[in-house]
Amino acid sequence: MQVPLQISLHGIERSDALYNAIREKAEKLERYSEHITSCRVVLELASRHKHKGRQFSVRIDLKVPGGEIAVTREHDEDLQIALRDAFDAARRQLEDAVRVQRGDVKRHAH
Repeated sequence: MQVPLQISLHGIERSDALYNAIREKAEKLERYSEHITSCRVVLELASRHKHKGRQFSVRIDLKVPGGEIAVTREHDEDLQIALRDAFDAARRQLEDAVRVQRGDVKRHAH
């Protein structure tokens, strides 16, 4: 990554384990494209009704040449699942973007 990873927590206590897990997942994205110029991860504990439990939200913003990839995932009760799902979605979108850049995907004529 050309710009350091940015991690923001809102309503979630900072822990080294959480930061390390996010760094690990972000580094794995570089396997799919070494042209990622920035990566920002925002974790948030949304204030919801008490009967619904805790609602975690994960947002990932990746900047790559020619565009931006933005992913948001939410999950009740489990931050790790929301984090995993968000990074999986970001990986799939990154793979698609790389295929288009390489010309592996035909573009439709207008």
